[in-house]
Amino acid sequence: MSSESTSKSTPESDQVRATIAPRATPIVLASGSPRRAELLRQIGIAFDVCLPAVPVDETPRGAEASADYVLRLAADKAAAVADLLPGRVVLAADTTVVRDGRILGKPADRAEAVAMLLALQGRDHEVLTGVAVRRDETLRTALARTRVWFRGIERWEAEAYWDTREGADKAGGYGIQGIGAIFAETLQGSYSTVVGLPLAQTERLLREFGVDTWAMRRGV
Repeated sequence: MSSESTSKSTPESDQVRATIAPRATPIVLASGSPRRAELLRQIGIAFDVCLPAVPVDETPRGAEASADYVLRLAADKAAAVADLLPGRVVLAADTTVVRDGRILGKPADRAEAVAMLLALQGRDHEVLTGVAVRRDETLRTALARTRVWFRGIERWEAEAYWDTREGADKAGGYGIQGIGAIFAETLQGSYSTVVGLPLAQTERLLREFGVDTWAMRRGV
């Protein structure tokens, strides 16, 4: 990158500087998800929030495997923010629901959301979350999988759930941390993976970047 492009001021870069200055924590969360923010607070991690200036395209690429898909998106989100904030440790994640090898993203409308829930009801599916941590050009990633078993769901109940709007912005059309929990009978794996940020993997990656997470918890 040229020195001209580095020093150029744009409304987006001005907003980023206003958001993260003064430098209060070593970690920047590249996500506007209140669920991921709450999970980080739960384990005592202090962080700033910065979103990519341009949203990352979440369209799957052809026959892209679900694991490759979430890892790519997490890495792209981390890179988009790390490019704006040299020297900062940037954390990003992406979550998807997979049924029989098919990626179920965020529903486009009521009909698709209801169809998703009916496809998931009475059986198991997998939730994958990719985590990426980046500082400058150094990137490390981790993948977490959790298998979820849903009870039976009738169409009227799927429609009533859509009307709450809880699942409108979530992969697979449901949120397990809210009303959607009434559908999940059994989990095999990490609950935080389903919510959107696997905490064991996140802790490990942050420590690999030299972040003293226990000092944060002690308030040092």
